[in-house]
Amino acid sequence: MRLGVTSRVMAASGYVEDRDGLAQNWSRFLAKALPGAHWMSLPNLGPDNIVAYCQGWGIDRVILSGGNDIGSVPLRDATELKLLDWAEECLIPVLGICRGMQVMAHRAGTALVPVEGHVATRHVIHGMRDGMVNSFHNLALIEGPPGYKVLAKSEDGCIEAIRHSMLPWEGWMWHPERELEPGPQDIEGILGLFT
Repeated sequence: MRLGVTSRVMAASGYVEDRDGLAQNWSRFLAKALPGAHWMSLPNLGPDNIVAYCQGWGIDRVILSGGNDIGSVPLRDATELKLLDWAEECLIPVLGICRGMQVMAHRAGTALVPVEGHVATRHVIHGMRDGMVNSFHNLALIEGPPGYKVLAKSEDGCIEAIRHSMLPWEGWMWHPERELEPGPQDIEGILGLFT
């Protein structure tokens, strides 16, 4: 397994150029959830270069990570949409985390709407996935995306998890990498998707 994790775009204080970055807690989470897996962060290379980059490194699994609302960084949007085109063509498993799930839904034609009470908090979800999850998003899916099944909703009705009906793709609105200890359901979910 060679897993690529997309990077958020950040301004660097005191510098004029933006930086690609990935939270350090991803390494801790992946070491526990997928021990022995080879993984790397994916830079925002744009749609003309990202596929060749992934092929060159033998990437065969993708995580679309959180951060940057859709539309705020066009380069990241274009990079991740191209990754999804490639993943669909090659049947590559994809896990979308927070923004990543939103990108999947956006690509399928589903709009996002502002939501309150979902930033820096915890709440219960129910459905095919139940329990308490963290929450760090201010946008929510207006409806289930075409071609996807809704796996879980929050108590206020927001869609919290989706699974593609044909492709090995899932989206989770919570951040499993931000937990001090990975939850058993998160580990089971990523193992089921990627192995």
